[in-house]
Amino acid sequence: MSVAIRNYALVTAAYWGFTLTDGALRMLVLLHFYNLGYSAFEIALLFTLYEFAGIITNLVGGWLAQAKGLRFTLFAGLILQILSLSALSQIDPHWLPWISVAYVMGLQAASGVAKDLTKMSAKSAIKVLVPTDADGALFRWVALLTGSKNALKGAGFFLGGALLAWFGFGGALLAMSAGLTLLLISVAVSLGNEMAKPAGSAKPKFREVFSKDRRINILSAARLFLFGSRDIWFVVGLPVFLTSELGWGEIEVGSYMALWVVGYGFIQAIAPKLLRADSTAPDGITARLWIFALIVVTIAIAATVHFNIAPELAVLGGLLVFGLVFAVNSSLHSYLILEYAHGDKVAMNVGFYYMSNAVGRLAGTILSGVAYLYGGLVGCLVVSALFLLAGWAISFGLPKAKKVSSPE
Repeated sequence: MSVAIRNYALVTAAYWGFTLTDGALRMLVLLHFYNLGYSAFEIALLFTLYEFAGIITNLVGGWLAQAKGLRFTLFAGLILQILSLSALSQIDPHWLPWISVAYVMGLQAASGVAKDLTKMSAKSAIKVLVPTDADGALFRWVALLTGSKNALKGAGFFLGGALLAWFGFGGALLAMSAGLTLLLISVAVSLGNEMAKPAGSAKPKFREVFSKDRRINILSAARLFLFGSRDIWFVVGLPVFLTSELGWGEIEVGSYMALWVVGYGFIQAIAPKLLRADSTAPDGITARLWIFALIVVTIAIAATVHFNIAPELAVLGGLLVFGLVFAVNSSLHSYLILEYAHGDKVAMNVGFYYMSNAVGRLAGTILSGVAYLYGGLVGCLVVSALFLLAGWAISFGLPKAKKVSSPE
């Protein structure tokens, strides 16, 4: 195994470990505060700073990684997550509600910063460490990392529900903090120095994080609406629906959502095979077709639930189809941003792109609570479909395919 591949394996292991805690934390917070009597909208507010932090972090983080190296931002993300989990475990159920909400929102913001520093570092490392000169190699590496990450995030959902039931809120958080600390120490001891080097010889200017590449700007805008569409019904609407309308318990909700995300991650990992990307590179046309397919699926689920045609089957079965189509969309976008990214500004290009992703998730999180409050799950799905329509229209600006080539 080459040094570059070994180092990338270590980076991936760190990202996997972080992802487990990230998925578990989301489920812990959601179920814990729902059990305390918080409404869907109030729960959505707990995640708003988490998503807002990602907007700033991806802009600043990409610039910071370009100046200080990806190793710096990777370790900063892991350390911040450890501190956030430990501090959140100290919440006292006897606090006034507004104090609890403010405390959780602040630590969720810190966790959001940690997530985006870690994610940006791991995904940028593909183009820095891994050889991608073979046909379709870049797409395969991106799909593998993205798919495995989401599979583990699904496992994190299950872990969060299970730990909450077994150890309570504080105990679960301390256990995750200890595990992530051990992983950080192991990676820090073993990781080489390649990622410690700043990219490029010139010190990057902060204004350069705003991309001048039309392709990256269009893709980023489409990404905003794509991920907003998912979170509009997935973040709050779905778990609250499963709990309040279908009567599911904590472990049932955590397990189902975990299995969904694991399956979603698996589809992401094999997306290059599904699209036969070894012969023809995915392009703007491919992205438009798959977003349109997602629009059809979302409208179909909403109509079935609205007309009360086996709503439980419609939601659970429809969610599986939605996950399959969304997974391909996500892999396509993750590939295209690295294909478009400039060789000496990869971290900043990726940071700008994921900043748009964070804007979409923030909008989706807020709208999830509002739409469910006024329209239930159907309301969430209708707003989700409108977001997808916007993303589909924007995608018409993406260029057509060219033969798979080496990254710049």
